[in-house]
Amino acid sequence: MSTASPTSPTQFALQSRILHWLMAAMLLTMLFIGVTMVASLGNYHALVAIHRPLGISVLILAVVRLINRNFTTLPPFPPTMSQRERWIASASERLLYTLMIALPLVGWGMLSAGHYPIIMFGPVHLPPILPASPTLFAILRRAHTILAYLLFFTFLAHLSAVLFHTLIIHDRILHRMALWSSRSSKSSVRG
Repeated sequence: MSTASPTSPTQFALQSRILHWLMAAMLLTMLFIGVTMVASLGNYHALVAIHRPLGISVLILAVVRLINRNFTTLPPFPPTMSQRERWIASASERLLYTLMIALPLVGWGMLSAGHYPIIMFGPVHLPPILPASPTLFAILRRAHTILAYLLFFTFLAHLSAVLFHTLIIHDRILHRMALWSSRSSKSSVRG
């Protein structure tokens, strides 16, 4: 698994790359909206109107990404990555997927427990997934905040690792997920 064979892909499948960057944009938007909602009460209701459907969209897209991932061939890690780095990268990726699914579900449950409508757009509402309960609402609100911070820090760690490998190690790890096609004649990266 240290080098890519001629039959092994050097990039993720195109649909995986598109889903990745779409998810990255959505997560950055969600994190920005979440921080703005906490910092400013002036635009709170307008931001919540965006935050709710975008959160459900993140949930749907995360499930689509997970299914897509299970049916596509993944490119190998660059040979510059140690076994420990590969394990950390895989574990952080699993954490990101878990958070991208758990955070919207906790938010949906929190709104359900708070007896708030989950408005997607216009007349389209999601059904509550939990019974109304002020105690449960408070617990889930705290959990939603903690998970959001965890997602933010995991996202930053992921971005930092990619930048480190791209700018310092120069092992073309970013090209595995680049939207452009990487048709380099090199099938492996030399360390």
